[in-house]
Amino acid sequence: MLVSKKPLVVITRKLPDSIETRMRELFEARLNVDDRRLSKAELIEAVSHATVLVPTITDHIGEEIIHAAGPNLKLIANFGNGTDNIDVVAAAKRGITVTNTPNVLTEDTADMTMALMLAAPRRLVEGAAILLDDGKWEGWGPTWMLGRRIWGKRLGIVGMGRIGTAVARRAKAFGLSIHYHNRKPVNPKTEEELEATYWESLDQMLARMDIISVNCPSTPATFHLLSARRLALMQPTAFIVNTARGQIIDEHALIEQLERGKLAGAALDVFEHEPAVNSKLRKLAKHGKVVILPHMGSATLEGRIDMGEKVIINIRTFIDGHRPPDRVLPRDQ
Repeated sequence: MLVSKKPLVVITRKLPDSIETRMRELFEARLNVDDRRLSKAELIEAVSHATVLVPTITDHIGEEIIHAAGPNLKLIANFGNGTDNIDVVAAAKRGITVTNTPNVLTEDTADMTMALMLAAPRRLVEGAAILLDDGKWEGWGPTWMLGRRIWGKRLGIVGMGRIGTAVARRAKAFGLSIHYHNRKPVNPKTEEELEATYWESLDQMLARMDIISVNCPSTPATFHLLSARRLALMQPTAFIVNTARGQIIDEHALIEQLERGKLAGAALDVFEHEPAVNSKLRKLAKHGKVVILPHMGSATLEGRIDMGEKVIINIRTFIDGHRPPDRVLPRDQ
């Protein structure tokens, strides 16, 4: 009897059909055809046998799971841009390589950010809902469903990386003036192209912007970066948009500011305790103070296929004995 020499690759969620087909051709692939989120016990069982684990951002691969890994597990090929769902330090101690899928979701996420930047001030979700309630719309009126103009407003971008820069390009085309806070200024050519103003002080930028877009990564340093104190600095006519990670904003403080009328509105694609959504946010959404989406920022078929192809490249490169192109090292290395 012939024994398969293909590595066992365990994929924790349903991926696009073309990616799963390619996975089955190349590897001994264990798929999750039901797309059911695996329990901790199931993840532990998976790592005890797999050569490669392909988790997603919904799978918390912490120290306990990594310590339960069998001797065959050599690679965690994350299906996601970040690795905040993986204990990279614990993996490194066990000699397990970690990879991710960067630089493929920039344009999709920037598109969604721009969409939310329009949706909240212009009350798009409220307006669409009116037409679903038969008979509620009585026709156009000069003071009915008034929103706020975004042309000519000041946009403050928190995190001017690839996504933040892509958002800035879109926003500039819509007539917004571009401001940003980063660890350091972007290169002069990009700053000149965008006519962007760099703010070394996040506090000072927040106090002067009409719209804030959160586009920085989730790290220990950015946890509750927009704290209660900082949210209180924003103008009562300002809007905040978040397509990055929910933990960057103190969600409780944001809700309080919205309830008290200290902010004009918010548009959120991510939440602090996903997949749970605070009931107060749902209530605010029903009253038109918040636009909420279920983490759809990068949800395009093209983007998911690009991510899957990166996962396959990382696995094949690693199995062939080379350093995978998207290897992630612990922060202290």
